[in-house]
Amino acid sequence: MNQQARGLGRGLSALLGDVPVSVPVGSAEGVREIEIGLIQPNPRQPRRIFAEGPLAELAESIAARGVLQPILVRPAAESGRFEIVAGERRWRAAQRAQVHRIPAIVRNFDEAGTAEVALIENVQRADLGPLEEADAYAALVERFGHKPEEVGKLVGKSRSHVSNLLRLRDLPESVRAHLEAGTLTMGHARAIASSADAEQLAEQIVSKGLSVRQAEALARKRRPGGSDEPSRGGARLSSAARDADLLALERQLGDLLGLKVTIQHKSGAGQVSVAFSSLDQLDLICQRLSGEPI
Repeated sequence: MNQQARGLGRGLSALLGDVPVSVPVGSAEGVREIEIGLIQPNPRQPRRIFAEGPLAELAESIAARGVLQPILVRPAAESGRFEIVAGERRWRAAQRAQVHRIPAIVRNFDEAGTAEVALIENVQRADLGPLEEADAYAALVERFGHKPEEVGKLVGKSRSHVSNLLRLRDLPESVRAHLEAGTLTMGHARAIASSADAEQLAEQIVSKGLSVRQAEALARKRRPGGSDEPSRGGARLSSAARDADLLALERQLGDLLGLKVTIQHKSGAGQVSVAFSSLDQLDLICQRLSGEPI
């Protein structure tokens, strides 16, 4: 892997912040205006679904003000063409806005660097669906030999979050279809992932509109010797110490952030704690809270 591909844990903004503002003489890299017809999408782009509403809004913005932020591309195998590394939404929206040329940063990324940057761009700037995110993580693990903890460092998520997502890929096809359609959340899927009758549980959850906590309770009942009482680490927790609703909320917030969340509540007051192990993860928390890139 080349040197540029390493150190991506600093975040995409750091990567894009050190490019030259113009193309040096004799250099293949830099920022330039490229004809939109010479740019092609990345066939291994993590995002498979581009929501119509946000895409239309972005096209309107580009039609009025142009493309304000360059996309990131690398030279394609076919001479004179470029492959998108990050920014396919802007490229698609620019086409809709009938823009003929688009600003682009040209970088000579290898396959591993392309996969890493494409994943980071999607995770940091717009939420991927859980299966899209899981498949992207799997590509980094299976194709490029990363371990789950290394993937977590790349995207600023915890190792357990990466591992939980990877397990979603083992779900039956019908359950995966509900995940892609948004009728099941990651929390629902995780609750039934280890069940032998995951498909039946999923249909029941969808038809009854069960919450994540209700799905967890349903899955526990279906296990041999199961009960309604939530537990963690094999030890039963009293309702006074850890309310089941708070536990479910911790898991839900943890799924959204990809980090461990702890909620303490007593006498109408409390606190929410988010554990992070690097400044990259702190950046991610700030981005999610503020809605702005750091």
